Amino acid sequence: MSLMNFMPTSMARRAIHTCLLLLGLMMAAGTANAELKIDITRGTVEPLPIAITKFIGDTVDEANYGKSISDVIAQDLERSGLFKPADSRAFIQSAEAMSSVPRFGDWRVIDVQALVQGRAEIVDDGRLRIEFRLWDVFAETQMVGLAYFTVPDNWRRVAHIIADSIYKRLTGEDGYFDTRVVFIAQQSGTGACRGTTPMNPFGKRLAIMDQDGENRRYLTDGSSLVLTPRFSPTLQEITYMSYHGNVPRVYIFNIDTGHQEVVGDFPGMTFSPRFSYDGETIIMSMAKDGNSDIYTLDLRTREDKQLTTHSGIDTSPSFSPDGKFIAFNSDRGGAQQLYVMSANGKNVRRISHGKGRYATPVWSPRGDLIAFTKLQSGRFFIGVMRPDGSGERLLAEDFKIEAPTWAPNGRVLMYFRKDRTNDDGSGGRSRLFTIDLTGDNEREVTTLCDASDPAWSPLNP
Repeated sequence: MSLMNFMPTSMARRAIHTCLLLLGLMMAAGTANAELKIDITRGTVEPLPIAITKFIGDTVDEANYGKSISDVIAQDLERSGLFKPADSRAFIQSAEAMSSVPRFGDWRVIDVQALVQGRAEIVDDGRLRIEFRLWDVFAETQMVGLAYFTVPDNWRRVAHIIADSIYKRLTGEDGYFDTRVVFIAQQSGTGACRGTTPMNPFGKRLAIMDQDGENRRYLTDGSSLVLTPRFSPTLQEITYMSYHGNVPRVYIFNIDTGHQEVVGDFPGMTFSPRFSYDGETIIMSMAKDGNSDIYTLDLRTREDKQLTTHSGIDTSPSFSPDGKFIAFNSDRGGAQQLYVMSANGKNVRRISHGKGRYATPVWSPRGDLIAFTKLQSGRFFIGVMRPDGSGERLLAEDFKIEAPTWAPNGRVLMYFRKDRTNDDGSGGRSRLFTIDLTGDNEREVTTLCDASDPAWSPLNP
């Protein structure tokens, strides 16, 4: 038996002690049967037919938790575009009829290749025990068997963790379901956010939610303007810009404790702070003496360092995962383009060479791609290119679409889309969307308010 402790991820979540138990034999490496696996390195992937049965329970409460958990798992996997959950109305064998080993022939009849079954149980100390098994239907073997103990209020997170386990076992890569997104929540032209009171005086607040749009809450009260939130890659911390009066400041907000502190007080306009991948440095653009350059701020010493000294406007810096390079956009060549330089500010080279203007470069957590916003012929695009500028691909297009952020596995992007306003000034909603690297499977992420400037968290600890 192995143990795993899940620490709380916010003040709103109670302390959680989660035990991870190995229930069955993992599929042995080197088995004679062909391993069930999705090859996500190909351009277009046919979704894998999978059956997620209702997790059973002996009491009404246990059955309700079980159904909710299995529903979230199915929604996570379906939304990835890599899985096609089977309609439960086609099931021949019921979840209740499966004791230990399923009747695999019943599932092959409905063309299911992978099968998930589970159980929810409230144990004597009040905790919720959730177990699941993943089966290869054609090989008739168990691929994963795990159980979790958690407080009942944490059932949704466990569902995301199970979905991540299934995703990793069948794709070979980490999932991204047990993650969160911080964003700017703002009032639309029609008034207050749905289900909330109006946000005054600026109409913008820092907000956070699970990656599927659930568990939404506000982190700031709307009394000051907040801009460009960014997650730390190593901790549950956010850096963002806020203005008190006319004074711009860089803040760090700890999600677990709610602690907020000023890490920089700057005389000029400061843009887009972002963490380095080791979480020890913040990089940003700062306007001083009429010029915008790239600076770093050491979070241990609070010392800032200027990296660029060009007369052009240098903004939106982003570190590579290994910390050796920085991508940024600049108009130093006459038009806004993407550049890469060494972490010390030297060896600057332009990497974008297509038509139009480029902005907001963000390095993938995998290090293989840089996402960006592009403006060409009055249209906005979200695209990706390799760090040397080759392989440019445009994934999404609209009237206004920008601010890409990467899922921690480097396979999915989130961004916001701004609609046109109507003649009377109404409309103009700002919404969040995700898309995978093939340019397919674009999905809206539902929020109560208009939303912009998303930033994806690392995987929860």
